[in-house]
Parts: sequence; C-alpha cells; structure tokens
Amino acid sequence: MEIQAFGLDDFQAIAEGAAVLASGGGGSYHDARAILQALEQRGWSGTVQVRDYDGVTNGCVLAIVGSPDAAENLTLTAIEHSIRNAVRVLEAGTGAALGCFIPVEIGPVNSLVPLIGAALSQGAVWVVDGDGAGRAVPQLPQTTFTGNPLLAPCPCALASDAQAPGAVESALLHAATAAKVEALAGGVVGGFGGYSGIAMWPSNAGNGHALAGSYIAGTLRQTHALGRFLLGASSPPLSAELASVISLITGRAASAVVTNFYITEVTQSTSSASLDAGIIRLDSSPDPAHSTQTHYLYHLNENLIMYSASSMAPDIVAPDSICYYSESTGRGFSNASDDLAEYFDAATGKSTGRAVSVLQVRAAEKLCSTPGVVASFATLLRNLGYAGALPSASP
Repeated sequence: MEIQAFGLDDFQAIAEGAAVLASGGGGSYHDARAILQALEQRGWSGTVQVRDYDGVTNGCVLAIVGSPDAAENLTLTAIEHSIRNAVRVLEAGTGAALGCFIPVEIGPVNSLVPLIGAALSQGAVWVVDGDGAGRAVPQLPQTTFTGNPLLAPCPCALASDAQAPGAVESALLHAATAAKVEALAGGVVGGFGGYSGIAMWPSNAGNGHALAGSYIAGTLRQTHALGRFLLGASSPPLSAELASVISLITGRAASAVVTNFYITEVTQSTSSASLDAGIIRLDSSPDPAHSTQTHYLYHLNENLIMYSASSMAPDIVAPDSICYYSESTGRGFSNASDDLAEYFDAATGKSTGRAVSVLQVRAAEKLCSTPGVVASFATLLRNLGYAGALPSASP
C-alpha cells in the first residue's frame, strides 16, 4: 500500500485542483487560500500521511457543511474548532477513537478539512485518498457512502466552532438514511449560524470497517496532480488544454463547453437548509447588450445544470461536473460570493472583465453506479424545473 506524505505545498496544490474539479462547490477557494496562509503563519511544517483505506483503522467522513456564504471568511481557527468538536462528539457516541479521516467530496475547503484535522493531530491521524463523489455535491445522498448498507451514516456528529467547551453547540443525530440525516441536519446547521463541522459514516469494528470499497479511490492525489499542473504553468493554460489534462489525470472525459465568457448577472439566496441557491448568467461579451451567446448556470451550492439560450437541450447536466476555470487568472473558483467577486462586481451588477470558462467532466463511474445517487440528482434537478434525462444515466 503506497503511502504519500503531504505537506503545506501539497495542501495548496489540492486547493488549486479542487477549485476546478469541485463543480462550483465544496467551499470557497478564497477561504481555502487564507486558511493555508494561516496554517503557514502558525509555523506548521509537518506532513500528513495519505493512503488507501486499510480496512482496520477506525475512520469517518469529516467535513464542513452548510452555506459557503454563511461561512464567508471561514478561518483556520473556525475549522479547527468545528472539526475538533465534531470528532469529540462522534468518538463519544461510538466509543471508538478515530485514526483516519476521509473527505466527503472534492472541494477547496472540504478536501482540506481532513488534512487539517490530521495535521493538528500531531501524527495520530492519517487521511484516506478518496472521497464520496469525485466532485462536490449539494446533499449527503449524492455520495457513494450511501451505497453500502453496512456503512450506516449514523451516529452523525454536528458541532459549532466555539472554542470553550461550555460554549460548544452540538448534536448527535441518529437516522436510518443519509437523506434523513440531511433533513435533520439542515435545521441544526441553521441554528449554528449556517455552517457546521460534521463527522459521520463511522467505520469501525462494529460494522467490519465498512468504509472499504465505499468511496471513490485516488481522488485526493488526482486533485493534487491537477493543482501541481496549474501552479507549475508559466502562463494560464488554455481551457481546452486544461480539459485534456483533467482527462489524463482522472480517466474521465472532459471538455471545454464555454470558453472565455463573462459573468454578467448573479442571483443568489440562502435556503432554510443552509444551501446557497442561485443562477449565474454568462455572456460572450462583458456587456450583455453586445452578447451573441448567453448561458445560464443553476446551482445549489454546487453547479447542477447549464442551459444555452439558443439550444433546446441543456449544455451540461449533473451528475457530470460543471467546472469553473478562468484563463484570465489561471485558477478555478466556486459559487461563494468572495470567489465570484473576482469575476462579477455585485456593487455595479457588471462583469469585472475577467473571462471565465466552463468545463464538463464526466461523472465518476462509481458515483453513477451507486444505488440511489442518480435518482437523488434527478430530484434536485426536478426541483429546479428540469425533468429530462440525465446523461450519466444513459448507456
């Protein structure tokens, strides 16, 4: 079993790669960079072990959940306290000390959360090379962790970012399915202020360490490799070139669907379940009055569907990833307001003039073959008004 040691530079590469691969979600790229800067300023210079799950170590899925805009300017301290508190609640609820963490999804923040948790453990915890989606997802049922009946989602621990033990708000949820957990967690997270640490899907002797085979393997290293490519480029790669690199690294077909358009309108609100719902308009010109092509991208934290104003069929439909990239900056980004600000000026309601591209990345085969996942995406899309076929569900 190959073991890789990731240090601070590797964390930065993961944030860079995740900002593209996350399909617009998984936390703010702006916050991820600030968090890593704070970790460096703190003087951390160690490494974290990253490897495949060994089938014997007690582990869990570890993440930050909720609204990226509620968690705007998320700090290293807030993450540290949120995950520390959630882990303590889960360990108390299961009676099993945790030895490894796995990301719930790919994301600028959520790919880092288990790594940061391991970094702060002083070598007591390592990180599983994988995640449950190969992208970021709006809700827990859209992950491969739901596919193994032995890997129950609960106990599920939610906790606030309070530092003093007496001030910590927490909940230990018990429910039969990830969908039930999602329904319960929405209100709890809202009560915490819109975001929360979460530790769930415990894998221990009680369930035969059922995490084995229940995740998409290799995605952390893939995200790292893509980030290394972006950071090492002498100039921003072309969108088509980046798509080719993604295909090579991930083994999933990728293509640039929209190249060098401009974000000209953003409509966004936060739901009662602490999810940011919005519509992003992209035009071929920074001034919509001079645009010859228009596309609309609908998201629920993560990008779910993109339409062309001139086409009868959608451009891209989830669970395929709908990924942001900018040839102007050489970086990916998310739907969090602080990320969009580089490309769209909310004060003036106009594009900043920085061009953006949208890449389609085929959904991971394991994600689509997990029972219930495609149906869960279909439910979200129907709620947005789309009841058509999902490409990944087709032969």
